[in-house]
Amino acid sequence: MDTLIPSAASLAGDPAVIARAEALRPAIEAASNDIEKNRRLPPELLDKLHEARLFRLLLPRSSNGIETDPITFFHVIETIARGDASTAWCVSQGGGCSMTAAYLDPPVAHEIFGNDPRAVLAWGPGPKVKAIECLDDKRGAGYRVTGVWAFASGGRHATWLGAHCPIYKADGAPLIGPDGRQVERTMLVPAAEVVWTDIWNTVGLRGTASDQYTLNDHFVRADHSITRDFEKECREPGPLYRMSAMSCYEVGFSGVALGIARASLDAFIDVARNKVPRGAKSPLRDNAVVQSNAAQAEVNIRAARAFLLQALADIWHTIAQHGGKLTVDQRITIRMASTNAIHKAREAVDFAYNAAGASAIFGSHPLERRFRDVHTVTQQLQGRLSHFETVGAWMLGADADLTFV
Repeated sequence: MDTLIPSAASLAGDPAVIARAEALRPAIEAASNDIEKNRRLPPELLDKLHEARLFRLLLPRSSNGIETDPITFFHVIETIARGDASTAWCVSQGGGCSMTAAYLDPPVAHEIFGNDPRAVLAWGPGPKVKAIECLDDKRGAGYRVTGVWAFASGGRHATWLGAHCPIYKADGAPLIGPDGRQVERTMLVPAAEVVWTDIWNTVGLRGTASDQYTLNDHFVRADHSITRDFEKECREPGPLYRMSAMSCYEVGFSGVALGIARASLDAFIDVARNKVPRGAKSPLRDNAVVQSNAAQAEVNIRAARAFLLQALADIWHTIAQHGGKLTVDQRITIRMASTNAIHKAREAVDFAYNAAGASAIFGSHPLERRFRDVHTVTQQLQGRLSHFETVGAWMLGADADLTFV
């Protein structure tokens, strides 16, 4: 297969779509204090995000989505994160979840996404959950769903929620697939039908409202469930849907981290130029250690960002030109580049926060929240350092757990 030599155009994404995010960035930043205080995206900001169609970046065109490419998706999320990380996280999560439309029967996809311009799907994991096959006299084939799910980022402004479940037969026995494993599916439920519990009192990313929701013996029609398996159920021909939602989450959440880092370094430059530390005679900017560390932080986030974008451009070119879904090598590359980007971003924010001294400890300072937000990003699934173990094992030909690749 051809290997793309990245050009400025292949790395830049769709400028018209990215411009929508850039135009909203001042409003997003202006709302950041309210987002932090109320742990919600305010209705006025949600209106603007929907008007710009930023929750529909990865939604199929057949469901009135934008169906953009992953490079554009990265740029949009990074741009939003420079204004507010929680907003960027919600848009990224909503984008990945909207790829579900590619696996639904077209009438159901239209019901959920196409006919509602403000449709948002959110979901989170649930360790003690199940769905039992059943046949309802009026509603037809479906499942009785019971469980508790959490970490549903953006769930409080979602219109639908996903409930991922292992499947059991009507007699209570696990439903085993041809591969010898228990079948799992994701159920789609109107948000108004779940019971919420507020659990999201966290260090950072407070505005994502990633709360917990419950279903108890709740009926879900069979056609409102999916398995995100390209070969079995994908109904969309576009190259975007030959990428996994997991890979798109990796791209989006690394964009969140790099957007936080970019804004943090910009804020630190303002501090360094103007702050004279106690006992010093000149501003921070004249300190040789600060100068060296600032340069290295800048190099590290630019290099991590460039590696991610160049890898994405090459992989996207291959998929779009030659078809097929992501290979394991390609998935490993995205995982490696995205995890590296998240941690280089964290290192840059740590430098800026520490070097700024006591100025950065106050809630009114732009570095304080960004420090908390980036450390919350690294604690999430996409920021696990164990991903490097997976990458290294694959590189060396050892057993590699590819669950989160």
